[in-house]
Amino acid sequence: MRHVAGYKFHLILVTTLLLPLPTWAIPTITCHCFTDRSYDAVHPAAADPYFLATTQNSFFAVVFTTDKKSVVMKKQRGISSDDLWIAYWVALHSGVSPDTLLQARQNKQAWQDILTSQRLSPKVLGAHYTMARIANSSIAHLAETVVNDLFLQYQLMSDMELSAVRQAGITNQELIIATVIAAKMKLPVTKTYLEVKSRTKTWGALLMEAKIDPKNLQREISLLLKLSPV
Repeated sequence: MRHVAGYKFHLILVTTLLLPLPTWAIPTITCHCFTDRSYDAVHPAAADPYFLATTQNSFFAVVFTTDKKSVVMKKQRGISSDDLWIAYWVALHSGVSPDTLLQARQNKQAWQDILTSQRLSPKVLGAHYTMARIANSSIAHLAETVVNDLFLQYQLMSDMELSAVRQAGITNQELIIATVIAAKMKLPVTKTYLEVKSRTKTWGALLMEAKIDPKNLQREISLLLKLSPV
């Protein structure tokens, strides 16, 4: 069942990537600096943006076997998280350098044009072009599909659980941090997410409860995925 679900997400992503997509403007500067980087009980949510970003960056670095600092530097140069997810996923399955793909993207090429120029067919990317055309998919949706595919590959959640938490409105950042915390505390991901969404808890408070040091997030994620730390 897991393989079927993973194949379904894989097909959706590949099909969508090959469709005509609008050229999205890429900002020249993305602020990736955070004033608050530690939990403060007086202001419990102050460092949450940092915790969300650093957990996502740590997960990204582990699954794509890359340096976390280079990920942060790319974001500081204006590359969006969505484009990073797509570029590194395509690179992983095609052998094309992610930097080559990102350079083309920064030149304001649409993803469909980038893949066409690289002659990357659905077969090269690991799936057959058998799904119906999926129109009007945003870059955010493509990035979400990449993360879904990774979660299924690593068996972090079942297809049913993943669909349920996505329908609840969880973002990629929230999904990753909620999964790390939930695994440590042996709680359902949905329950962990809803505690924050309902403002009962903050991400910082949950990290404290789970005894997760943000400085050790890559190690925590490596253990979760049963991989060696990057």
